[in-house]
Amino acid sequence: MANLKDIKRNIKSVKNTQKTTRAMKLVSTAKLRRAEEAAKRARDYADKLNEMLSEISEKINKFKVGGSSSKFFNRVENPKIVDILFVTADKGLCGGFNAQTIKEVKRIAAAYEAKGAAVRLRCVGRKGIDYFRFQGTALLDQYIGISAAPTYEKAQEVIQKAVDDFINGATDTIILVHNGYKNMITQEMKRVHLMPVESIAYDAQTPESMLEIEAEDEEKILDELVRKYFEYNMFYALIDSLAAEHSARMQAMDNATNNAKERVNQLTIQYNKARQEAITTELIEIISGMEAL
Repeated sequence: MANLKDIKRNIKSVKNTQKTTRAMKLVSTAKLRRAEEAAKRARDYADKLNEMLSEISEKINKFKVGGSSSKFFNRVENPKIVDILFVTADKGLCGGFNAQTIKEVKRIAAAYEAKGAAVRLRCVGRKGIDYFRFQGTALLDQYIGISAAPTYEKAQEVIQKAVDDFINGATDTIILVHNGYKNMITQEMKRVHLMPVESIAYDAQTPESMLEIEAEDEEKILDELVRKYFEYNMFYALIDSLAAEHSARMQAMDNATNNAKERVNQLTIQYNKARQEAITTELIEIISGMEAL
């Protein structure tokens, strides 16, 4: 027969856990609203900026135009050194959010290594750092405390080192990976071929698809656009990842709360059965004692 005190203690413990997970869900829901608004505001600008730079890249590669900044647009068919910059959370309790990002990074790294390229990893977020450190994988850069509270200044600091290596020839390609926000219940992996800028196909016969730049301003404008391009992509990756993290944690805590509720019901049934057995046993003992007298 189960011990009634132990069952009652377990019920109390699970109920306390349920209160904690419910509170964490509410906190994540409130944070998600703010992060979602920030991500949505930034998405349109990031998409338009990427579209513009991709069109410029196609124009430069197709017509062989551009000044010193063309290094950012030169296609590399078989890169020898690839930098993967990825974003994970500093905290757990968010389901498979971090695991999905790590899995995607490993998949991309394996694909490039199979082609003979050397892969270097730059990580934002404690969970990714802890994982690769445990695996014995060297990380070129490690950033903790940024993914939980991203700012444009922090994004500049993170991406500038990678871009400097690209400019200096230390790396041939920079790929930015993060788990992004799609909606309240869904996240999606996002991968941006940051450097060199990927090209998009467009109709050269359509005048409005062509970007007209004055010759004397070309290099200055390209430099400014490219700088905004990599800085804002990094910033958007941070805030988009944060929104996805809160979304994943909200779902994880909701599932944990429901599981705790179900466990309390199971333990309550078990407690009632054990209590009934105890009462029946006592009655049998009393009746047996009366018959003996």
